[in-house]
Amino acid sequence: MPDTAFHRDSSSSHHGEDFAPSSVQRVEQAIEYAKHYLPTQGPISIFVHHNTLHAFEHLSFDEAVIEGGRLYHCEPYLAEDRYRLEVSRGRITIDDLRQVLMDDLDDAADELIAGFGTRYTLRLAMLQMTLHQASEAELQWLLAETDLLKRFQPEISLQRREYQVGQTRTWALRNQLVSQTETQSWSDAQWEAFTLRTLWRVCRQGVGTTQYCRNKQNRSLRLRDLLLETTGEDVDTFVNDVMIRFCGGFLDQGLADWTLPHRDEGFAQAFARLYAHPLTVNPNWMQGIRNALAEIPQGKFDPLDSIVRSLAAQGVAADQFDQAIRTSLLTLRGWAGMVWQAETNASSIVRPIRSGSLVEYLAIRLIVENLAIADIGARHFGEREIVRIAERGRQQWQRRARVSIDEQTFTIFQLAQAGGWTPEQLSSMSSAQWTCLAEEIDAFHAIQRRRLLHAAYERHYQTAALDALAIHCSRWRRTRPVKQPLPAFAAVFCIDDREESFRRHLEEVDPECVTSSAAGFFAVAMYYQGADHAHYRPLCPAPVTPRHYVREEPLFSAVDVGQRRAQRRRHLGQVTHQVHAHSRTMLGGWFTGVFGAVATFPMVARIMAPRLTSKIREQVGSLVRPPATELHLEREADEPGSTPESLGYSLDEMADIVVRILQDIGMVKDFPPLVLFFGHGSSSLNNPHESAYNCGACSGGRGGPNARAFAVMANDPRVRKRIETRGITLSEDVRFVGAYHNTCNDHVEYYDLDALPRTHRGLFRRIEQSVDQARARNAHERARRFESAPLDLSPTAALEHVEQRAEDLSQARPEYNHATNALVIVGRRDWTRGLFMDRRAFLTQYDPSVDDENATILNRILQAAIPVCAGISLEYYFSTVDVEGYGCGSKLPHNVASMIGVMTGAASDLRPGLSQQMVEIHEPMRITFVLETTPETINRIIDSNPPIARLVRGGWVHVALIDPETSSILRYVDGRFEPYIPESNDLPEVASSMDWYRGQREHLGFASIQNTSESSAWAT
Repeated sequence: MPDTAFHRDSSSSHHGEDFAPSSVQRVEQAIEYAKHYLPTQGPISIFVHHNTLHAFEHLSFDEAVIEGGRLYHCEPYLAEDRYRLEVSRGRITIDDLRQVLMDDLDDAADELIAGFGTRYTLRLAMLQMTLHQASEAELQWLLAETDLLKRFQPEISLQRREYQVGQTRTWALRNQLVSQTETQSWSDAQWEAFTLRTLWRVCRQGVGTTQYCRNKQNRSLRLRDLLLETTGEDVDTFVNDVMIRFCGGFLDQGLADWTLPHRDEGFAQAFARLYAHPLTVNPNWMQGIRNALAEIPQGKFDPLDSIVRSLAAQGVAADQFDQAIRTSLLTLRGWAGMVWQAETNASSIVRPIRSGSLVEYLAIRLIVENLAIADIGARHFGEREIVRIAERGRQQWQRRARVSIDEQTFTIFQLAQAGGWTPEQLSSMSSAQWTCLAEEIDAFHAIQRRRLLHAAYERHYQTAALDALAIHCSRWRRTRPVKQPLPAFAAVFCIDDREESFRRHLEEVDPECVTSSAAGFFAVAMYYQGADHAHYRPLCPAPVTPRHYVREEPLFSAVDVGQRRAQRRRHLGQVTHQVHAHSRTMLGGWFTGVFGAVATFPMVARIMAPRLTSKIREQVGSLVRPPATELHLEREADEPGSTPESLGYSLDEMADIVVRILQDIGMVKDFPPLVLFFGHGSSSLNNPHESAYNCGACSGGRGGPNARAFAVMANDPRVRKRIETRGITLSEDVRFVGAYHNTCNDHVEYYDLDALPRTHRGLFRRIEQSVDQARARNAHERARRFESAPLDLSPTAALEHVEQRAEDLSQARPEYNHATNALVIVGRRDWTRGLFMDRRAFLTQYDPSVDDENATILNRILQAAIPVCAGISLEYYFSTVDVEGYGCGSKLPHNVASMIGVMTGAASDLRPGLSQQMVEIHEPMRITFVLETTPETINRIIDSNPPIARLVRGGWVHVALIDPETSSILRYVDGRFEPYIPESNDLPEVASSMDWYRGQREHLGFASIQNTSESSAWAT
């Protein structure tokens, strides 16, 4: 069907029954509206961290998490019990609670509530205790079968218990509620039970006098929910089973043995040809599927008309199309989102699909859904007409609109125990006071309490971070040398938080070096094909669409050897694929039964001796991998493209890239003789989410080729002549080396060392030794977070441990990736050099003295840094607060589906979030940006960049500034920057990072490292 079928004007005619053009237009608009709420995660091989609630960025953060939670049925914050635990261990202090509560209430803090104090004191009490909730049935069981009315809650102090019992005893005897004779023999336990029973009775009587009616949240009126409530049968279970299996075949990227017939004709045609075929065996509830799909093979099918008809059959009015269509697409939001991504981002997948597939997906889903509804209606109500089924369902709908008196009583009963409210006090309250109290408690419900508890949780870390920076910056300004020596060498890394510890250890090992950072694609936005890769893949941030193609090729002297090894790779791949495919056939099964036992040896070896097995595989792999290679980096044609003569960049484009990065990191003069650029990535075995561990600035790819390409460009004499005209002079004795850091096993690889002059090889050997020590120390710091790694490991043993983890077939936690990220610092390294930040900070180099008056460089940096780092942080936040809803649950039952994503078990929705093993040590917080600039400059940047403005002004991120001149700190509060006054002047000083973290597994605070000296000739 031509694409024009999905974009028609109001004068278009439609097949079948006539519908007003407005109905079709409403469907089109509703689908466009619903697309914004689908996951934007593409194929799992190109994993891009992003804000899970990207569709809600027009709202404030707190509004968005609540609205998103309602839409996706997910949690907005951590559970209230988790915050209580953090309070008990000091992660949240009473000062944090007081401050966030005062900020939240503002002028309303001092309002009196029902004679029990101010709104502030009442809510503070509610924040410090756990208010349990129970349904009517559960509460009746608690009252009858537990000590609810016999023992105070465990968290109530002994002093408060004795006070309430004593006051109640005096009041009861004075008012002759019990006789003196009767109570003379009562034990303390009996008086305690009497106090609680009296307290419950008084609370219940008081609630009964209120004029306040609290309603529960309205349940969804979707027909599926009505039927589930009234019949116990779930329409989605029937429909999803069909749609999951078909979508898996339709989106398959080469995992299946057979290609889905008629796939290229579109979603609807392929579905109809399969399920309406006379020989297809369908379940009983789908017996009407052939008639329902009859018009599709005939070419008369219009998906938009079909959607209108299906919705009309369900009794959905045109003004409800938005909600109905959004709900239908979100029922399998992982698969629906992947259909949309495969349709629109064809460059990211090998086998794209036709335009209009999502519309056809929705049309087919509604057809199948109506069949399931009709079947359930026929069996339970004797009706097949869907509108009548809906009427019968609504008649039986069991609503509980009003919260029962006992449920409201339970809340006040708990609060009375914690607040020390006696039955005498409560019994003297008027009906108006009870109403006021009930309204106030209801207004400060669980979500609101969790919102403030979370604010206190974030405040505690943010205060510690800003205090540490203020103290550290002050120390640096007092002790910095008047004239700083030229560094021995420079190492430039990605801004990735995992490189923070690597940089810190390298500076400790070799204090004469300097480290810097930039986004890990190093401005080389390209489609890249490795010498042993089958296809090009993007290596640049997700919002960027590359124009340039770069290919890795064997050196000209080794072209023949490279071709022979490429032929071996093809033959080996074909044989492996055939063995895999035919092992599931009748004849191939005999082969598997006879020789399959042989395959157990390498599998067991990968578990019992993963490091040794890896070395053996590397040796065998060298027989098929290409020998020495080079990048096809210089373009011959005028315009870039994928043809051989169009590969690469022009010299002017190379110069633009080199100038941009050198300006971004403030390296424009006084160059050391060697400058290393470290791209990064991660490698692990049996890990479908491997690309999620790679470089976020490279769309889930490995940044080694970008670092290599930048070094080649910067070493080219012709490029250097061009950049000299722009004020940057690179002398002949300055050389650049590209490198790659594997953040999983801490292996480091260097590129094109043959081109390094002999005069620089001695210095390189020194750098190599320093890097080797740094990576062992880095592995040692990382290993402390792994429960399977003993805390007394040596650095050498720790390095072996992380190497084994990366190759262990059974390892679910090869590394923790961005878990624990909490901070982004954009400024000179001077402010943070020697500051232990526990691998929690993204570090972006920026020197204001190199920038112009319009802050062009800072604007360029923040346009990438804020959305990218915020996206990483927010995806970790949402996958942590609800790992099953927003995340993808445990990776242990995951199966790769269609080479495009993962499912839980054999059939589930695609799971686009992060796994439990990736976030289990993460503290979910909005990330804090600390920027070295002035309020005037950052406000100008925010005003000119709507995406940044939404994140900053909507509270999706926190922002603070370091004044470039005074090093004082300002904090962004309610739309303005205010001076930050440190709450502590204490920052521990230790000799080395190892002295601070040794023996610790938990998150650590900040500390100053004493033995790393400042050596930066670029700083001002």
